[in-house]
Amino acid sequence: DEYEEEEPEEPEGKGEEKKPKMSKRKMKKLTRLSVAELKQLVSRPDVVEMHDVTARDPKLLVQLKAHRNTVPVPRHWCFKRKYLQGKRGIEKPPFDLPDFIKKTGIMEMRASLQEKEDQRTLKAKMRERARPKLGKIDIDYQKLHDAFFKWQTKPRLTIHGDLYYEGKEFETRLKEKKPGDLSQELRTALGMPVGPNAHKVPPPWLIAMQRYGPPPSYPNLKIPGLNAPIPEGCSFGYHAGGWGKPPVDESGKPLYGDVFGTSAPNTEANEVDEDVDKTAWGELESESEEESEEEEEEEGE
Repeated sequence: DEYEEEEPEEPEGKGEEKKPKMSKRKMKKLTRLSVAELKQLVSRPDVVEMHDVTARDPKLLVQLKAHRNTVPVPRHWCFKRKYLQGKRGIEKPPFDLPDFIKKTGIMEMRASLQEKEDQRTLKAKMRERARPKLGKIDIDYQKLHDAFFKWQTKPRLTIHGDLYYEGKEFETRLKEKKPGDLSQELRTALGMPVGPNAHKVPPPWLIAMQRYGPPPSYPNLKIPGLNAPIPEGCSFGYHAGGWGKPPVDESGKPLYGDVFGTSAPNTEANEVDEDVDKTAWGELESESEEESEEEEEEEGE
């Protein structure tokens, strides 16, 4: 008992120093979810990105991103390079007036006025600055009215949720191009004929599609010889101008669609589509329509 009392007790501070303290940053990394775990916890794993796990509330962030019509945060928020830094060396073209304003003849008037201004002496220019004359350019009112109320065109605008990013204006616009429609330039490059009977010649990738199936990115695309009937006067086969072999199963049924054109068109559905009212919902009625409705109500009473 005496020896136990004589043994010196270790201070509390020394025991704590032996265990290294964990910093807050390391604690956050240990408690942070991985990308795979976050994808399993949310209903829309397709919107999860690698930096979403570093948010304060990752589940709430993914829920906000998955909400309909949510505009995403611009991509340059995490870039080290400054925004639009790559456009510094590109020469910006001068502003060009729209065509409907050029039709008023304002450019010719400005050019003639500038020529007169250049021919003046310095004394006349100083006098003009002190007492300027207004109304030098006089455009016909009818031309000015037609320019903005008849010939004006809408500028190019982005749709809701479509954000601008660096180099977007240099990308090719594929709005005019439709999948399945072959342009004359493409037909010429592929060695296909161009003219009124050009649709009777199959594209070179048709045989591969008949073997491997239609393109998965366009499930509703109608391709003659694959899931739609071939043009009149054409025949299947591997000869020149032939449309390959129709994709059928062992019993002879088409695999991807009505390739033989045996099913009758649904006329009832077409009749229903014609009767659909396609006017904008909530559009204000004209005064004449409102007056006619009021007269009908008065007659009914």
